[in-house]
Amino acid sequence: MTGTRRVRPEASARTTLDKAADENFPVAPFFLPRAWRDDLMAVYGFARLVDDIGDGDLAPGGADARHLGVAPERAEDRIALLDAFEADLLRVFDGTPHHPLLRALQPTVRRRELAPEPFLGLIGANRQDQLVRRYETYDDLLAYCELSANPVGRLVLGITGTATPERIERSDEICTALQIVEHLQDVAEDLGRDRIYLPAEDMKRFHVTEDDLARPTANASVRALIAFEADRARTLLRDGTPLVGSVRGRLRLLLAGFTAGGLAALDAITAAGFDVLSEPPKPTKPSLMREAGTVLLQARREG
Repeated sequence: MTGTRRVRPEASARTTLDKAADENFPVAPFFLPRAWRDDLMAVYGFARLVDDIGDGDLAPGGADARHLGVAPERAEDRIALLDAFEADLLRVFDGTPHHPLLRALQPTVRRRELAPEPFLGLIGANRQDQLVRRYETYDDLLAYCELSANPVGRLVLGITGTATPERIERSDEICTALQIVEHLQDVAEDLGRDRIYLPAEDMKRFHVTEDDLARPTANASVRALIAFEADRARTLLRDGTPLVGSVRGRLRLLLAGFTAGGLAALDAITAAGFDVLSEPPKPTKPSLMREAGTVLLQARREG
């Protein structure tokens, strides 16, 4: 586009990685071994960029599109970008990828012997976002979370060499809960993109219309719906918490941080009176620390 400042690919990659500071949970905290931190940030860079492509939030200048070989006139075509990104992802496993974030991911994939499936799932979720704007049932939403969220936890277990069937099940519960919490925080933002992640059957049950979600503040019906969905997410987090007690050392601290991030975000939603429309409720650091302490105490008792 004429007049648009060109952004170097490396600068675009750094912009993507810097978004880690805005997440509900610590992505790669300082107390982890350096190798883990590097690998977690590599996976985060991949996941964040996929979401940015799906949401149309790429850095200005078109550096990401150019690196993926997408012509400038198609840089706004999200499906085309996702298809190109998927093709470049596959080069991580049997060649040399073009995008700098995928080049950074390649050593992690090789060192940890990670499979393509979780990465492909995340791309599939964002491709689905371009085609599916509403979810009729809670089960439909859970199926979406299986693609959009659960692969992240599985990759964390893969990086740390701790994956077992039971841990994967608990991880899926936590990751699905975190995805639902994010949807609750971003109801207004998602609606601006013509997406609703609140099940239609639940909206009907609580007599909530799409017009209600477009208001500047939440009415009583919307608040009741959000409280209902928040309770579902809290139950999932509680069911998944035994994962924290099943591991030891610094990994326990990391997983406690993930879980506490979701709980602290739910605390923020509750403190806002379940009005998620005025502004996205954000967890406070004291709340995060308090919830982390509670999760770790429970893990110690169960472990």
